[in-house]
Amino acid sequence: MRGPIAPPQVPLSVSRAESFVDLVQDSAERLERRWPQLSGVDFTVLEVPTSGLGGPGSGGGPAGHGGADGWDGESVPLGRFIAARGDAPDRIVIYRRPVEIRAKNRDERALLVHEVVVEQVAELLGLAPESVDPRYGQE
Repeated sequence: MRGPIAPPQVPLSVSRAESFVDLVQDSAERLERRWPQLSGVDFTVLEVPTSGLGGPGSGGGPAGHGGADGWDGESVPLGRFIAARGDAPDRIVIYRRPVEIRAKNRDERALLVHEVVVEQVAELLGLAPESVDPRYGQE
């Protein structure tokens, strides 16, 4: 048999990475309706955090953090907020592989992605996660 197993409109043809990006974007859009100032925030998905030790661009990151992306190399983060610098906007990064490892199925993954996005938005806004999304931790 040649050709795709499923047509493009069928969810089967969506890769796990694409599906994960969709979860992050859905969560970001949901929060943006409540917090319009998030429209300028760049929501990004990376596979895994890197320690940034000894590699190109390892500037040490913000004070009190480890490598270039803020990972100290001990506990694996699920996401990170990076404050705007120069022309670069505020950025929220969600790490796909650590989140996927902690979730048993798509529903758990969607819930965990939303919780991580809420936590990072809370850090950005200087609020408690419950203030960002009243349903945080209840689902």
